[in-house]
Amino acid sequence: MDYIRSDKQKHGCVFCEELKKSDSPENLIVFRSSHSFVILNRYPYTSGHLMIVPYVHKPSLEELEAAARSDIMEMIVAAMQVLRAEYLAQGFNIGLNVGEAAGAGIQAHTHMHIVPRWGGDTNFMSTLAQTRVIPEALDESYRRIRRAWENNLIA
Repeated sequence: MDYIRSDKQKHGCVFCEELKKSDSPENLIVFRSSHSFVILNRYPYTSGHLMIVPYVHKPSLEELEAAARSDIMEMIVAAMQVLRAEYLAQGFNIGLNVGEAAGAGIQAHTHMHIVPRWGGDTNFMSTLAQTRVIPEALDESYRRIRRAWENNLIA
């Protein structure tokens, strides 16, 4: 709640700020590659909701170098593999919102969302109460995903 209520201008870019910290449940970064990093979404739609974020602070994919765009795609594939192995994900929503008109919550630093999905994973809470139920604490998600990433990937 503190972040939601805070003056975002005062804190700077949330992604750039997390990059300055050591990887841990505090910053939620589970993996760093050559041009991007994988971070848990602090406000997930489902357990295991990840984001792939380039190191370069740019608002759109078109402003990134080809190597960074390629790296992001490889990290998306790796994230899917980890989420299939650890969470038995049956499907994925993978997306990018560019600009305020597209619904970007953090407009200045482009990022891709990887949301694991399962058959029948929606329930009445989302529809009636406009509330998401996340059955796993973020620190547990961090521990599981980081372990799976270290054990299952070549990246």
